[in-house]
Amino acid sequence: MNKYVKYFGIALLVIVIDQVVKMLVHFQMDFGSPGQIPIFGDWFKLHYTTNPGMAFGMEIGSEYGKLILTSFRLVAMAGIGYYLYHIIEKKNHPVFIVCIAMILGGAIGNLVDSIFYGVWLNNAPYNAPSPWFHGQVVDMFYFDIWEGYIPDWVPVWGGDYTALWPIFNVADASIFIGVAIILIFQGRFFPEHKIEEEEPAESEEIKSSIENE
Repeated sequence: MNKYVKYFGIALLVIVIDQVVKMLVHFQMDFGSPGQIPIFGDWFKLHYTTNPGMAFGMEIGSEYGKLILTSFRLVAMAGIGYYLYHIIEKKNHPVFIVCIAMILGGAIGNLVDSIFYGVWLNNAPYNAPSPWFHGQVVDMFYFDIWEGYIPDWVPVWGGDYTALWPIFNVADASIFIGVAIILIFQGRFFPEHKIEEEEPAESEEIKSSIENE
C-alpha cells in the first residue's frame, strides 16, 4: 500500500501546489499587464492571465468545444491514473513512475480549473453555455523572450499579437518536466526495447557467419 501512497502522493502534491499558486495569483494579483511582477529583470515575470482552451491558447471552434476538451481531459486523467497504478504494480523504474505521477498531477490540476473555475472564480467566457466545465485555466509564469505581431502568412497564429514563450502554470511545468525526463532517459526506463533491437541484429550476424562457412 505504501508504494501507491508514495507515487499517488506525488501527484496530489503537484495538484495542491498548483491550486495554491493559482489561488494566490487570482486573489493577490491584478489581471494582465497592470499586475505584472518582474522576477528576473524583464525576461521572467509573474503575469496573471487565463487560457480558455488548450496549450498556447488554441481552442476547439465550437459552442461545445470547451466541454469536449474538458471531457477529453477527464478520460485522459483516468487513463493516466490507471497507467500509473499499472507501472507501480510492474515495479518499473522509480524515476519513470515519478514522471508519470507528475504528469497525472499536472493533468488533474488543469482539469480542476476547467471544471470548477467557471463557478468558483466566475471566469467562464461570456458566451459559455454553462459556467460548469467551461472554466479558464489560470496561468502566471511568463518568460518574456519576445512579443509582437506574427505575420499573416503563419498558420494558426498569423496576424495575432503574441509572445514567443507561452505563459504557463505549475501544472503545465509538471507535465513538461515529466515528459522531458522520459524522453531524455527512455533508454534507461525501457532497456528491454534495446535488447529486442539488438537480438535480431545478432541473429543475422550468426546466420551470415554460418552461411559463409
